[in-house]
Amino acid sequence: MSPSLFIAATETTGDKFLTLFIGVAVFAAVFLGILILASLFKGRTGERVQALAFVGPTILFIALALVYPAILTVRRAFYSGKFFDLNFGTPRTRGKFVGTENFEKLWTTPGLTEVFRNTALWVILVPLLATGLGLLYAILIDRAKGEALSKALIFLPMAISMVGATLIWKFVYNWNGALEADGSPVEQVGLVNAIVTKLGMDPINFLGEAPLNTFALIVIMIWIQAGFAMTVLSAAIKAIPDEILEAARMDGVGGLKMFRFITLPSIRSSVIVVLTTIGIGTLKAFDIVQASSGGKLRDSVLANEFYTRSFVTQEPGLGAAIAIVIFVLVMPIIIFNIIQMRKDA
Repeated sequence: MSPSLFIAATETTGDKFLTLFIGVAVFAAVFLGILILASLFKGRTGERVQALAFVGPTILFIALALVYPAILTVRRAFYSGKFFDLNFGTPRTRGKFVGTENFEKLWTTPGLTEVFRNTALWVILVPLLATGLGLLYAILIDRAKGEALSKALIFLPMAISMVGATLIWKFVYNWNGALEADGSPVEQVGLVNAIVTKLGMDPINFLGEAPLNTFALIVIMIWIQAGFAMTVLSAAIKAIPDEILEAARMDGVGGLKMFRFITLPSIRSSVIVVLTTIGIGTLKAFDIVQASSGGKLRDSVLANEFYTRSFVTQEPGLGAAIAIVIFVLVMPIIIFNIIQMRKDA
């Protein structure tokens, strides 16, 4: 048994509570020390000391937990070698500087081109369809009977972990390719294939055939994110002043024209926030693919490939290069979001 597994196995509940108590005590002591330090100074100097005392630990934490690992990731992208050796006692092999070789592998390694294609499908389809579906829900449910219950049911998938949601949908997609003695498909357990066979068609292996499995996993992400989009956009619709709506109705505006010329322009900033938020979350999608097939059935995406290359196949240099690509892809979305929010401010 490896040392880490041995430690995990021998750690008791009492040890865990002791660790928790020590952590809380250290936090309380640091916070009390900050308050005492801040109270020792008065006037403008005191204000500066207080600001530094409260902001300083946050800046330090960001530097240690975000900036420093980011620097190490960038450095790792230009080196080969492993994160660690699985055989304890074996001398660790130092990484060798390889320049841009890891970035070149992104385009030459078999299977990675397909990963980029899958990621592009996710980033295009999930934000657009989830936001569109959420907006449709928000409009149809707005001021309808049972609005609160309907919204709670639609938002419910957001409360489920992505792994849990994937397991639920694996049962929905479940496929049995066996045949009866007469050559007909056996009874299907999965909901979708049960319906398909009742319609007289052959059952479909949704999660085992590419690229169909990618679209099947995208549906899971849309199912999860549509509730988030509905909640935000419903709140934005309710915030539209009644005076504007009444004036539009008096001018004979209604139906699709009301949505196109009044509702949609009024919630434009909220739509952008929802699109960009879901887009960023989709780029980091890992749980769904990992819980489905681990990306082994030509359905992998960049976030899953980062984990696989870094920790499974022990190619941390290539994994770091993928992490940088994900960061580069996220940055334009964030910048666009900031620009739009400044325009609407």
